[in-house]
Amino acid sequence: MKSEDTKKKYQDIQERTFSFATRIIKMVNQLPSCAATFELGKQAIGSATSIDSNVIQARSGVSKKDFINHMKIARKEAKETKRWIQMMVAVELTTQQRTRLLLKEGEEIISILVSIVKNAEKNK
Repeated sequence: MKSEDTKKKYQDIQERTFSFATRIIKMVNQLPSCAATFELGKQAIGSATSIDSNVIQARSGVSKKDFINHMKIARKEAKETKRWIQMMVAVELTTQQRTRLLLKEGEEIISILVSIVKNAEKNK
């Protein structure tokens, strides 16, 4: 049986990835309408929502291997989302100041996912 701390950690990452994905969607919806926004926004929304989806799938996994695999995919998608946000800043669709908190949250999510994967692999 999982400890209360472990249950809280998984519940926390689920809540954070859901919130992160919704914040990315809202940010993209506020960007100026242009071809770059359409493509970069689509990519950012896709990767951000995939983080949350993979965390949910990991928790529903049929094996430890399945759990680890989905958490690794979530980690990969979190890194990708961070890059899409940086790209939007680089092409001046938004500003560093507007995305500062999103990038910070993305970094924290990546760190949590790295920790979860390491712990899960260690406890195989």
